[in-house]
Amino acid sequence: MATTVTSITLDEPAVDFKLPATDGRTYTLDDVAGENGTVIAFICNHCPYVIAVIDRLVADAQKLMGEGIGFAAICSNDASTYPEDSFPNMKLFAEKHRFPFPYLHDESQDIARAYEAVCTPDFFGYDRHRRLKYRGRLDEGRPNHPPSPKARHELVEAMQTIAKTGHAPDHQIPSMGCSIKWKAA
Repeated sequence: MATTVTSITLDEPAVDFKLPATDGRTYTLDDVAGENGTVIAFICNHCPYVIAVIDRLVADAQKLMGEGIGFAAICSNDASTYPEDSFPNMKLFAEKHRFPFPYLHDESQDIARAYEAVCTPDFFGYDRHRRLKYRGRLDEGRPNHPPSPKARHELVEAMQTIAKTGHAPDHQIPSMGCSIKWKAA
């Protein structure tokens, strides 16, 4: 079932973290932050919404990283009920799609809760001062409905504007995807 982000509070500070990555390293927010801004994306391996955008996400991340905008993806799903999202499968997913950014494992789900992540994919775009300026979608694509050839690269455009002006785009369309798979209380 599709879930959409319903509340956005801009200018909130980015939450620090220290998480293991599929490349064998451990990363903090300082490690992934870029000089011109930072994107934190909550994704997973099995969600049809993520699968539908993953190649475009990788291409857009490469573009942003080339412009001094840091990028990291975090998987917070409960792997005991969704084994496709296990850490070993995260490694395979990152390799298959040639992630140029760290793919981090939030096993405790503490970071997803701190960011108030809702769905996969869920994008958080921060300015150079690590203040939230964008909480929207990658682009108009959906499972079984790729974006039109003339579709805007909404995340890229937003982050370029934020890097240049420091201001949030006026119009932000929330991301839509599968809900985060939370552990039982």
